[in-house]
Parts: sequence; structure tokens; C-alpha cells
Amino acid sequence: MTFSDLVTQRLDQWAGSLQDLGPVILGENRDVTLTQIRRSYIDKMAEHPTPDGVRIEPVDMGGVPGTLVTPEDVAGDRVLFYIHGGAYIVGGPGGYYGLAGAFAKAMKARVYLPDYRLAPEHPFPTPIEDTFAAYRWLIDQGQDPRSVTFAGDSAGGAMVVTVMVMARNADVPLPAGGAALSPWANLEHTGASMFNREGLDPLNTKAGLDLMARTFLGGALPNSPEASPVFADVRGLPPILVQIGEAELMLSDAIRLASHLGENRVRVSLEIWPGMFHVWHMFHAELADGQAAVANAASFLGQAICSARVGS
Repeated sequence: MTFSDLVTQRLDQWAGSLQDLGPVILGENRDVTLTQIRRSYIDKMAEHPTPDGVRIEPVDMGGVPGTLVTPEDVAGDRVLFYIHGGAYIVGGPGGYYGLAGAFAKAMKARVYLPDYRLAPEHPFPTPIEDTFAAYRWLIDQGQDPRSVTFAGDSAGGAMVVTVMVMARNADVPLPAGGAALSPWANLEHTGASMFNREGLDPLNTKAGLDLMARTFLGGALPNSPEASPVFADVRGLPPILVQIGEAELMLSDAIRLASHLGENRVRVSLEIWPGMFHVWHMFHAELADGQAAVANAASFLGQAICSARVGS
């Protein structure tokens, strides 16, 4: 699939940031620090425009720093809890004002983005535990869980499921539903697309994903249910939408996640987007399919809220 010059340029910059990460993690490039890589990564992500009509402010989520994105028009007490991606190593709310703002306006919801700690300084399971702590804080503030939904991309897409599992296990009320966007759902990387999409995925390589998984896990097993939701006990979770691009290395494992959810009586919807790359949603302002995917996810989450309220 051919993309505009702007999309291609931003994809190349994004891929370059990920390629720069490997030598720094391995200690092969001592001229650049991980802090510099992280700053550059967020700066490049922040080039995606923030929509008009949203307010952005910092928030303390029970000891976890975060960002609150509020649209001009909010429908009641609707909240989207958005979990950013970045392989648990890079990324942060500052790179997501555009996408969070798009969801905020589409859903007429306040969007909370937790800024969880990152590996390798804070390896597995710290990023997941921080994110769960931020969600627990939200519920402890008196927020009605029936009006809360989750969304997240890549590592954050996996955490849509794993944080729900943590909440269920801790008897914390579950949200109404979730949307896992290009989820990094299996850190074993055994899906067929990890091999037959190599070279087609413009962002990721299997070797790069293997390195980032090892860096995040810090010695833990890649089939740990808390790290790879395809191995988790997902019974009792609310409805979940899985969206994945057909060109992604993660395609097969995302399909496996959707099947795993469905086989365990979770209402699941799976969307495979032809020709799309990893987290194409970031390009909602430049790509029709990016805008449509955000709209589909927002609609799914809105319906989940309505169903949760009717069923209560």
C-alpha cells in the first residue's frame, strides 16, 4: 500500500527511533543515552497534531503521574483510561495528545493517560503494576466503573487485558469494556506473521521485538500470563475489541488473543485492517483508515458503556 509523503516520512522517523534503541540498550552506542532516545521518541510522536477543543493538564493518579485530556463536550461521567505503547521501554503521554484528543472528542469522554515507569530501569512487572495502581486510584475517587473503558496500543494494548485481569483478581470493579489496538500480546513471538510479515511491517522487526521483550522481562519468562495475555486467565472480562493491521508482525498473535478471549466466554470483536501497519491509529489526521479505526473503537467503547449501564 502506498502512503502520502507525510505519512511515509513520519513512519520512517518512527522506525528510526526504534532502530536507534537497540544499540543503546546493548551498550553498542555510548554517544546517545536512553533518556535522549526517549525524549526524541516522544517528540516524534508529538508531531501528530492535537485536535482543537481539548484541554490537557497533568494529574497525580495516586502516585503515578499522568495526563488528563478533556474535550469541550463531555457526556456525563464517561472516562477513557488510555495506556500508551512503546515496548514498556519508551513512550509516554506527551506523545499521545493527538490520539487521546481524537478519542476524547469521538467519545465525549475525559481521557486519563498514566505515565508508568519504564524498563530496563523498572522491568516487568513494574509498568503493569503502575498502570493497575493508576486505575485503582481512578475507581477509588468514586468514578463509576460502568462509565470507564480501557484503550491502549502495542504494549498498552496488551495491558488493556492484563490490567483487567489484575483488577478482577484484586476485586477491583472492572471497566465496561476495552479496545486493544495492535496489541503486543505474546512475547514468545511464535505467531506465523512474525516470520511471513518480516520486511512488510514498516516499523518492527522480529529481532528488534525479541530484544525489547528481553529488556522488559528482565529474566522473567515470555509466557508469563502477566506479560503475554494470550496465556492469561481472561474469564469474566468485559467486552474487548482487538484491532490489528494486516501488515503487522503481531497479526497472528493478535488473532490468537481474540480467539483466546472468545474461547473463554469474553465477548470479543476482531478487526483486521488490510495494508495497515503497527498502530496506524496514530495517523488518524492523515489516513482515512486511521480515522475510521478510531471511530470504530470509540463506537465499540461507547456501546460497552451503554450495555454496562443497562445490565446493571
